[in-house]
Amino acid sequence: GTSRQIPQTIIIGVRKGGTRALLEMLDIHPNIVVAATEVHFFDWDENYVKGIDWYRSLMPFSYGNQITIEKTPGYFTSPQAPERIHDMNSSIKLLLILRDPTERVISDYTQVYYNRVESHKPVQLFEDIVIKNGALNTKYKAIQRSLYDVHMENWLKHFSLDQIHIVDGNTLIKDPLPELQKVERFLNLPSRIMSSNFYFNQTKGFYCIRSDGRERCLHESKGRPHPLVNNTVLEQLYSYFREHNAKFYRMVNHSFDWH
Repeated sequence: GTSRQIPQTIIIGVRKGGTRALLEMLDIHPNIVVAATEVHFFDWDENYVKGIDWYRSLMPFSYGNQITIEKTPGYFTSPQAPERIHDMNSSIKLLLILRDPTERVISDYTQVYYNRVESHKPVQLFEDIVIKNGALNTKYKAIQRSLYDVHMENWLKHFSLDQIHIVDGNTLIKDPLPELQKVERFLNLPSRIMSSNFYFNQTKGFYCIRSDGRERCLHESKGRPHPLVNNTVLEQLYSYFREHNAKFYRMVNHSFDWH
């Protein structure tokens, strides 16, 4: 009685915002099934040309009362993704998880840094990438990805604001349940995720998941310590994002506790 369904909900981003944590926490819900990997269907041309049947073939089997969710953080910053998703399903519900944009930049750098170390490639200090000739290097991809207002503008050309639920990534990590209950309501699902589904792991410093008699934590690559960043550089980043954040708050009629 199961079949593979095109997702009724997509976690569209943002990279290093907590998309994996959100997906795994939603997977607790009996009415949700999740795709195992990031599909990159709507943002990678070489996948998009394979067509919708290829996309569906990568989804998990589900019952009629279950919602299929996939997450690809690259969608949020992709110029093509909003229109392509709209073409597939104009009434789809979208989940966007965001965190403080400066924190996100540092987390983005940290992931690349560890990947390069593990591949025995040369690495640069954060400050040497972010500052060029004494000024902020706004061309740096990690900074571009944190311009939430710029990317949101593209999504709002294709979807109404009530189709996009924004999850506060900073809050999800500190206190998951209230954020997940908001998602349940947004998806019109019965309330099934409970506080007993989470326990705080002192060693890792974040919440882990308890469901179906099993306990699991996010992959060891999650929650890695960030480098200590020069205060002057931090202030330059805060200052640069301030106006973009204010514009974003106006766009979504909601403000966040960001620098």
